[in-house]
Amino acid sequence: MREKVIVVEDVVTRFGKNVVHDGVSFSIGRGEIYGLLGGSGSGKSTLLREMIMLQRFDKGEIYVLGKRLRGISSADAESLRRRWGVLFQFGALFSSLSVLENVGVTLREYTDLPRSVIDEIAQTKLKMVGLPPKAAALYPSELSGGMKKRVGLARALAMDPELLFLDEPTSGLDPASAEAFDRLIVELRNMLGLTVVMVTHDLDTIKHALDRFIILHNKKVLIEGTYEEAVGYEHYAIRDFFKIEG
Repeated sequence: MREKVIVVEDVVTRFGKNVVHDGVSFSIGRGEIYGLLGGSGSGKSTLLREMIMLQRFDKGEIYVLGKRLRGISSADAESLRRRWGVLFQFGALFSSLSVLENVGVTLREYTDLPRSVIDEIAQTKLKMVGLPPKAAALYPSELSGGMKKRVGLARALAMDPELLFLDEPTSGLDPASAEAFDRLIVELRNMLGLTVVMVTHDLDTIKHALDRFIILHNKKVLIEGTYEEAVGYEHYAIRDFFKIEG
């Protein structure tokens, strides 16, 4: 059995009278690439934000790397944030900073390393995600969509995290770029031993990059498992999600 690095137990989330999650439970093992799937409005991105402490949940428990998020102290929360990296859907790059400066942001915030060392680490991370050295001097406005995603990924890797959270990492990319990004995520997991949690609706990503996933439906977990297990499960929502005919 893999060590469980994230455990979600009976989570309930409400926005006013609207219930988004009604008793959601699952666990993620160390080294997995794990997907949060579901239709529009199913609460998958909300669930990811709850795991990284950007969104409160109403009931239940979430444990990340052994830490209980409900009632966590500010010191423990800051320590925990240093152990994960996050790639937001649109990269969330600072337009006024160069690529090199964007990648070094968290290092400047959380460490006392000299600027030269931070720049060296940032260059290493850019190389790790497949960007050439000359990309370091560019600004976000000069980057393609795929390059922005890779810069955001390099920044997420800057602190050598144990966990990597990705929100719709291939959205907006052409099929070739999306496939290349999926391969990169798998390679980084294998090379660095990362645990990756990903919100996605990309069928190719689901088939070729995810080890396991949940599908959220009607405020609950409809199924947890592999792609092969999911497509063999007779339910109209799964047939619709995976576009299975017949």
